[in-house]
Amino acid sequence: MKVNEIMRLRPLALVCGLALFFAATPMVFAQQTPAKNTIKPTLKIQSVPNGAKVKFRGVVMSRDADTFTMRDRNRTDYEVLLTGATSVKSEGSLLRLGIGKKYAMADILRGLIIEVEGRGNSQGQLVADKVRFRESDLRAAITTDTRVNPVEENQERLSGQMDELATIAAEARNEVRQANERITSLDDYDVQETATVNFSLNSAVLSPDARRQLDALAQKALTAKWYMVEVSGHADSTGSDAKNFVLSQRRAESVIQYLAVTHKIPVRRFVTPMGYGKTEAVADNKTASGRAQNRRVEVKVLLNRGMSQGASTPSAAKQ
Repeated sequence: MKVNEIMRLRPLALVCGLALFFAATPMVFAQQTPAKNTIKPTLKIQSVPNGAKVKFRGVVMSRDADTFTMRDRNRTDYEVLLTGATSVKSEGSLLRLGIGKKYAMADILRGLIIEVEGRGNSQGQLVADKVRFRESDLRAAITTDTRVNPVEENQERLSGQMDELATIAAEARNEVRQANERITSLDDYDVQETATVNFSLNSAVLSPDARRQLDALAQKALTAKWYMVEVSGHADSTGSDAKNFVLSQRRAESVIQYLAVTHKIPVRRFVTPMGYGKTEAVADNKTASGRAQNRRVEVKVLLNRGMSQGASTPSAAKQ
């Protein structure tokens, strides 16, 4: 056969081969492609490699006691684990010289736009070292005011590629509204349990009676969900103001140490302790009995009303 004839036959052979391939392709894919609508839509969590250091920015989609799910701009979901070492702060402003305000972990709400930095663990979770957010975004997540679209406006200042993330933020806000806008304020707490323990003059040592009161309070706190513990120390009018402020702070810290060490209440559950000195007396400092009542520490177990009412699962951790 001549060379020219061979060259003319090559295109014909190629066309025939492609025709046979495309004829067989539908049969192959018909066997491999599952039927439509057979898979129920579920939340797919992207696993983070064990030990990998990563940083994500996205929106909080759901929240449990010590974990939450966030979705980034690519619509990828990650499960984030909070620990006692997690630093939760707002992003620092110019007037604060870059120093952000500390927040409790319970303040990480659904619909909040955040940046998380940490490492993956063996379960594929992102163990958070740092959680950062704008205070304006926090207010937007709380109020969910649709008239001014606060989440989208705040996020627009964080990134130039906003279209996708704005849609995600709107979805998160809709979920919050469907929960009857239960999260209305960071201070929306119910006081579940209280205890007041008293101290000897110039002392921050817990008495046996004080320990018994704290034991009873701790047992009730450990059965609660979504709780925080507020501890405030106080002093009588004996001594200088500076001394009383220090002494009242020491008393508050001794209570926290006892609850954390003896009853294993995680440190992250405690609101930053405060010593008020003699400024909040409950009795007359002119009498011995009044001064004895003022030498005290007040302990309150607080339950976030909105989060407890809107818990989506009954498996929220108790500690």
